[in-house]
Amino acid sequence: DSGWQLSVGFDWRHVVAISGSAREMETSTLLPEPSLYVVKAMFILDNEGQRLVAKYYDETFPSAKEQKSFEQNTFNKTHKADGEIAFLEGMTIVYKSSIDLFFYVVGSCHENELMLVSVLTCLFESLSHMLRKNVEKRSLLDNLDSAFLVMDEIVDGGVILECDSQQVIQKLNFRTASEPAYGFVLFDYITGTAEQSSSVSRKCQT
Repeated sequence: DSGWQLSVGFDWRHVVAISGSAREMETSTLLPEPSLYVVKAMFILDNEGQRLVAKYYDETFPSAKEQKSFEQNTFNKTHKADGEIAFLEGMTIVYKSSIDLFFYVVGSCHENELMLVSVLTCLFESLSHMLRKNVEKRSLLDNLDSAFLVMDEIVDGGVILECDSQQVIQKLNFRTASEPAYGFVLFDYITGTAEQSSSVSRKCQT
């Protein structure tokens, strides 16, 4: 009897071990591997679907041609829609418009939509502060370098670093909303320097 009980006990533990391994294998095939790379791309288009600013963080769209095609398809699907979330080519896309600009944040189909919306909101609010709430194409074109810096503060290599626009502004040491935007300050400085140089040149000639 003792021999029979030992045999049953051994077989039972063996069956449990096999069953556990099977469950682990099934779970691993159903669930995606965890990853910190939650943002695949961010881009800003004008009201004709043309790219103004864009950053891609993986090889989902490896070539410039594929990126432009995806951006155009995204614009065509969203620019007349009333929603804020779209699904295209296996991607989850959250978006927002302002005057003649369209802002997009792209993640995988498994990504948390609320997290993507947080990134989009941070991007929009940070740029709104930088542009003195004048969020339109002309102002953005005058501040493209700063727009890229804002994106880099929010996402690095696809990993979300910051979702608080005030923290982004502080890190970049932008001026307060009551002062001119960074791009205009730089423009005023350049034109002012040019005028001073011209004035000095005229004095020398006289």
